[in-house]
Amino acid sequence: MKSLLFTLLSLCICTLSSAQYWQQHVDYTMEVSLETESARYEGIQKLVYTNNSPETLHKVFYHLYFNAFQPDSEMAVRLKNAGDKNRRFKVDLDTLSIAQQGFLKVANLTQNGAAVKTQESGTILEVLLNEPLSPGQSTLLELTFEGQVPDVIRRAGKNSSEGVAFSMAQWYPKMAEYDVEGWNTDPYTGREFHGVWGNFDVKIKLDKDYTVAASGYLQNADDIGKGYSDRKKAKAKKGLITWHFIAPEVHDFTWAADKDYVHDTYPGPNDVTLHFFYKNDPEIIENWKKLQPHTAKMMEYYNTKLGPYPYKQYSVVQGGDGGMEYAMLTLITGGRNYGSLFGVTAHELAHSWFQHVLATNETKHEWMDEGFTSFISALASNEILEENKEFPLEGSYRGYFNLASSGVEMPQSTNANRYEHNYAYESTAYNKGAVFLGQLIYLVGNENFWEILQTYYKEWQFKHPQPNDFRRIAERISGLQLQWYLTDWTQTTNKIDYSIESVDSLNEGSIVRLARKELMPMPLELLVVYKDGISELHYIPISLMRGEKENPYSIEWTVHKDWTWANPKYNLELNQKKENIETIIIDPSGLMADIDKSNNYYVAPEE
Repeated sequence: MKSLLFTLLSLCICTLSSAQYWQQHVDYTMEVSLETESARYEGIQKLVYTNNSPETLHKVFYHLYFNAFQPDSEMAVRLKNAGDKNRRFKVDLDTLSIAQQGFLKVANLTQNGAAVKTQESGTILEVLLNEPLSPGQSTLLELTFEGQVPDVIRRAGKNSSEGVAFSMAQWYPKMAEYDVEGWNTDPYTGREFHGVWGNFDVKIKLDKDYTVAASGYLQNADDIGKGYSDRKKAKAKKGLITWHFIAPEVHDFTWAADKDYVHDTYPGPNDVTLHFFYKNDPEIIENWKKLQPHTAKMMEYYNTKLGPYPYKQYSVVQGGDGGMEYAMLTLITGGRNYGSLFGVTAHELAHSWFQHVLATNETKHEWMDEGFTSFISALASNEILEENKEFPLEGSYRGYFNLASSGVEMPQSTNANRYEHNYAYESTAYNKGAVFLGQLIYLVGNENFWEILQTYYKEWQFKHPQPNDFRRIAERISGLQLQWYLTDWTQTTNKIDYSIESVDSLNEGSIVRLARKELMPMPLELLVVYKDGISELHYIPISLMRGEKENPYSIEWTVHKDWTWANPKYNLELNQKKENIETIIIDPSGLMADIDKSNNYYVAPEE
């Protein structure tokens, strides 16, 4: 009996232990040499991989992203078979010449000095370990690699439309993440990423006439000279020079290079140095100079609203296409009007919090970085540019309403690669994701909301949070139950639609007959304005929340009995007669994403 109890107790302890959060760790040491005329590069990589999982690993996997930029790749096939055109791709991959294509090949891969078996499948390399990696153990993986930089087609590549020579994103053999859900080995089809936290030590050798912008801190500024210190100090030999960067505690490493970069620095908050790399083009210089103090203000805004940026450097770099966030920098196109340049920088900088410190798995929960980033950058833009918008999130809400009526919406929990329509993916990730936070203010109140975001950032930085992790913090701080909200909003396409069906006389008062016309429940706030100018606020909780938020308005409100989810009807009794009522409005804040606001109003008929 004692033995049985001991066995059961041990089993329970193991189960509890394995349920605790863990994440893998990797340290990269890389040297790469880029031949700028041919756009070919080769390098060596030493990688120390630590298995912090509770399971023994017999395989590991690498991403080889540049293999996607070829005819007949999975990305090429996916682009042809989607339900609509992916507007981010301007080029048909099947038309690429050999010189325009990209590739990444790995050779000489060893584990602790001994050769291992590998199998390449498009953008994924499978590695069979000679020595299984037990929990808590580390192993050394070494390899050589060679690649060709594709034309800029999506995010990375050579010869951008604005003349930037090289945008080197997702350019190296990158260890796939292994987490509580297993290996994340989705083929690259132009969507999102998920990476292992670690440290990068990277040396980049190329023609001395190029200036390099990169993740991490430059270690040899005196040797480099150009753009960092007196050019006369450069010690280039045979026309080549090596740039040495160290990027600590990141999950990616990106760089760009061009002969014509202007390099400026600007002081950011908390002793952060902001770097700006952009083409020496008279038509854009004024905008890029204007952007620098604004970027410092953006960082200060995010620091205040979310929590401090944890590194001492951030770079805004002209390159790639559109805008894309990376560790300690962003690549953006630079030939924009100022509003667009500010907007893309505000969005990509915000990703330093929502993705590069709070590293959600973008492939599975893309709305947690794109949506949260869209939310906070809209607020930052409104304040810093003094736009004075009454409702800064209007664009996100309008985008969601269009999605909800489109007929192609899929649940927000859909894998980013599995959306039938590119439009549905874009609007779900960005617009519906931002509305998720807007409605959270509606549910828990403004003060609780900002405490939730700040606590989330503090507790989950340098980790891989999932939706439930955010929900549990929101519940802890608000004291409300929110599982129903996360479920309905992210795992279904249920919609919100409440209506005022009628207003009728009732004894000495009146009765407002309300209806829930769609499946998703929400608590209701109603503003009642009487003909004598007096206004009342009424709050109807829902039983699923097991509570209600505090009154956010300057006038008192009346809390009524819960509206149970199973009942689509609710009668709200008022103390004044119908003939005294001027107007009734559901949700005067506008934060509830009710898809049909035409039935949210009652206006007394003209006498």
